[in-house]
Parts: sequence; C-alpha cells; structure tokens
Amino acid sequence: MKKRPLFIFGLLLIALCGVMISALSRGAMPLSLHDLWQILNGQGPAGLRLVVMEWRLPRVLIAVVCGAALGISGAIFQSILKNPLGSPDVLGLNAGAFSGVLVVMVFWPTHLFAMTLASLVSAVITGITIYLLAWRQGITPYRLILIGIGIRALLMSFNGWVMTSTSLSTAMSAGLWSAGSLNGVTWQSLSLVFPMIGLTVFGVAALAKRMRLLEMGDDLACALGIHTERTRVGLLVLATLLTAVPTAVIGPVSFVALVAPQIARRLTKSASGVLWNTAICGSLLLLAADYLAQHAFLPYQLPVGVITVSLGGIYLLSLLVKEARRS
Repeated sequence: MKKRPLFIFGLLLIALCGVMISALSRGAMPLSLHDLWQILNGQGPAGLRLVVMEWRLPRVLIAVVCGAALGISGAIFQSILKNPLGSPDVLGLNAGAFSGVLVVMVFWPTHLFAMTLASLVSAVITGITIYLLAWRQGITPYRLILIGIGIRALLMSFNGWVMTSTSLSTAMSAGLWSAGSLNGVTWQSLSLVFPMIGLTVFGVAALAKRMRLLEMGDDLACALGIHTERTRVGLLVLATLLTAVPTAVIGPVSFVALVAPQIARRLTKSASGVLWNTAICGSLLLLAADYLAQHAFLPYQLPVGVITVSLGGIYLLSLLVKEARRS
C-alpha cells in the first residue's frame, strides 16, 4: 500500500483498540486498565472474569468482526455499481436475510445454526432475484438499485405480515432483533460467525485486484484478461454472504455498509488499501455505535441499530444534498 493509506490504517487501528478497551472496562462494574489486564491474563476475582470474559469480550469481538464484514460488503457493492448509494441496505439484502431468520424464529426459535443457514440462503436468493430482474444484456447500476429498492419493499411487507401473524412473544423477540442488537451474544455466536466471515474475506482478497480493474471499465478489464461477468457475480455472492452472516447473529444493522466505504475513501484518497481501511472503519463504527447505545442514554440501553440508523440517516441526507447541488 501507499504511505497515506497505511498511515490511515494505523490510526484507525489505534482508535479501534481504544474503543475496545473502553468497552471492556466501562459498565456497571467499571475496571481500571490494571484490573482489565489481569483479567485478560486469567487473574483477578471470578466475578469480574465472568463479566469481562463471558459478557463483554464476546460482544466486543462480534462487533469488530461483523462491522468489518458489513464494511467490506458495502465497499464491494459500491465498487461494482459505481454508486455511493450501492449497499446491501438499499438493495434489500438485509431485508432478505431478515426474512429467512424470521421464518426460522417462528418454527425453531432457539436454533442458532438454522437461523444462520436461513439467513445465508434467503440473502443469496434475494441477490439472485435482483440480479436476474436487472439483467438486460448486462447490468446497469441504476436499474439494479431501483429493482433492489422494489424487492426490499416487498420483503419488508412480507416481514411485517409474518410478525403480525405469529404469537406475541415471537413477534416481540423478532421486533427487538430486527432493530439490530448485540445483547446476548456469546462465544458460540463468535465461533459460528468468525470461520464463515474469515473464509469469505479470504475469497474477497483473492478477487480484490480484479475488482479494482473492474472499476476502470469492462472494456479495459476484458483487455487485461478479466472475465468481467463471472468476476462481478463472484464478488456479489461474497458481498451477500458478508451481509447475511452478521444479520443472522446481530440483526439487520443498517448504514454501516453504506457509510464505512465512503469514510475510508475520503481518508485514504487512494484506491490502494481501501478494502482493509473499510474493514477497520466498519468495525470502529459498529463498536462505537454499540458503546454509545450502552452508555450514552443511561439508565436506558438502546439497540445498536437505532444509533447506526440515526447517524447513517444524517450521512445519507448530506450525501443527497451534495449530489443535488452538484447536478
């Protein structure tokens, strides 16, 4: 990478570590840095070890991993569509993943693996449907976005119908989960999410150079020996998986995938290292949003999705105003 993207990566990593330490040490049982270090080394009182190792640490790690996955997913969609509005939130992939999880919650409410599998399958089916409907001798970004918005509206209607048709307890659980929340995540959740996201990110790294060539245009990419349509479909599948896995565990957290790539591009001002800076931005955004949701409105705790939607809505409004002034 060039010097500036590498320098920005280091700054973002330091900021992420600072927020992680704050999230681990602050709460109903505040800890000093010395106490936190002892607990992470397996020392200290058993009660404090339980709080940090079983409650706070899995939550922090899930936020880091899922935030990175959502950020990379948004970067892929925005690169392929060449549009800052291209993200899984806008295209309806979050709503598709939520539909699969919602159906499983009605029939197998405690089966985490079934929820994850249903989220993956329904998100992939949603992505394939949008792609096929948008195909007209090729893919036009605006057509893909418009069809995605339409499919999202249909899926949101379906999700609302399911929630109003099921039992009250299931509807309340689904409603809380649909807001996006890190409450109740465990090491089991991390052990299920981390391998899937890790393998998918490895696939993205293998196609990262081809994705940069696609940004220069299909003609140039073909001239350099890139099978454009096959590469584009592969990247879309990987981006869909990076959206579906976090959605299965923490719910449809919106706007992280939309905002993180834009922040990374504006900070790096270079095409080099955008994906990895986007991953760190996504982790930092989701973890900071969860930190605010836990501590900014005490004695109440908000779902993390409420914070991300609020911040993302402000960003989206500013983006629309900027585009309107430019046009």
